[in-house]
Amino acid sequence: MNSIKIMLEEKKMPTHWYNLAADLPNPPQPPLGPDGNPVSPQMLAKIFPMNLIEQEMSRERWIKIPDEIRDILYRWRPTPLRRAVYLERYLKTPARIYYKDESVSPAGSHKPNTAVAQAWYNKQFGIKKLSTETGAGQWGSALAFACTLLGLECKVFMVRISFDQKPFRKMMMKAWGADCIASPSLQTNAGREILKKDPDTPGSLGIAISEAVEQAVSDPSGKTRYALGSVLNHVMLHQTIIGLEAKEQLKTAGEKKIDVVIGCAGGGSNFAGISFPFVCDKIHGEKIRIYPVEPTACPTLTRGPFVYDYGDVARMTPLLAMYSLGHNFIPPAIHAGGLRYHGIAPLVSQATVEGLLEPKAYDQVKCYEAALLWAKTEGLIVAPETSHAVACAIEEAIKAREEGKERTILFCLSGHGLMDLAGYDKYMNGELKEACLSEDLLQKAVSVFQSHPQPKICRTGKW
Repeated sequence: MNSIKIMLEEKKMPTHWYNLAADLPNPPQPPLGPDGNPVSPQMLAKIFPMNLIEQEMSRERWIKIPDEIRDILYRWRPTPLRRAVYLERYLKTPARIYYKDESVSPAGSHKPNTAVAQAWYNKQFGIKKLSTETGAGQWGSALAFACTLLGLECKVFMVRISFDQKPFRKMMMKAWGADCIASPSLQTNAGREILKKDPDTPGSLGIAISEAVEQAVSDPSGKTRYALGSVLNHVMLHQTIIGLEAKEQLKTAGEKKIDVVIGCAGGGSNFAGISFPFVCDKIHGEKIRIYPVEPTACPTLTRGPFVYDYGDVARMTPLLAMYSLGHNFIPPAIHAGGLRYHGIAPLVSQATVEGLLEPKAYDQVKCYEAALLWAKTEGLIVAPETSHAVACAIEEAIKAREEGKERTILFCLSGHGLMDLAGYDKYMNGELKEACLSEDLLQKAVSVFQSHPQPKICRTGKW
């Protein structure tokens, strides 16, 4: 019998993170200030500690994971690589489907991989409190967990629609000592301005980011910093431990070649974590199809333009060169709250411009259908975000069956859905509707870019 659970010894957990910026033929373009000039490290110092700013701007290929961070990660890492043999049998596919199970972390998702690192680096810099945003609550839970281990205060602005839909995530944050606030809130200038215009807004990650950044920069003591759960280079870096472990485990499973790598894509952290080590292989000649999968309700990579845009509504962040639907864009209130972000990581964006990635977008109804099939075959109830990767893996496995070809498929199971059962309940009761962004709303959203500087389109044309 083939192994279903492929474990990795603790002593083989990666000692370094992988930085894709070192290998991209055209590196991401620099973040810009409001004046259109590149942002200096000193300009970011009120938001992030300098040790993380150095990682953000690094072009080193390998960055050492401090022993103290590894010691915390040992609580759940290395995570299992599992083979979805029961789904394979159901689909009667010659494809071999593997998934990296990040649901085993204390917070139930991949997010603690960077939460622990960011909290540790902030503490080393003398910071006492972190503020952040969260969509579905996975990132907020992860940062609350990391802060309690490292003795930092934590304040989380949670997108209002998820704050209402996912009460247990709030309880998780509170159990780990964090203060969780519905966003937009009355505690910040940014929140008050939004509520004045639209008291019933469902909120967005862009709004929550504005509130969290404002909290950090307005602390007169200078001991608060902001922590972001996705998008930025240092976050992508910390998550590559996922793909690096998976590569070793696939070797143990006897796999010599990977054909398809899949990850759901919101801001980009889970997708980058599983895929970037394989993007490196593709850059160096391997033939791999790599799919970031997003919701049709928030089709950043599949329908958004590649532009310079702000990461938040209040324009407190630098301008980033990325695919975006506009910093003012508020996506429909779908249950995959972690994928409701208007932009996506500059590193993911540049890899897409280069042709290394092939973005896909699926409707939430199709994704819940795939998630239920997964639950009835493999057993685990996955997060709504993860269901996008599951839907793509099933589609690829069926394609392999129809073509009569063996295919090795890898995806990241970024989190469990045990806190997200309200969405499953709506789907099973027939209350969940398809959610696709209309062309009119898209054009209205992207009109904001007319006054922004434009990034260069840099590609080699090789892929």
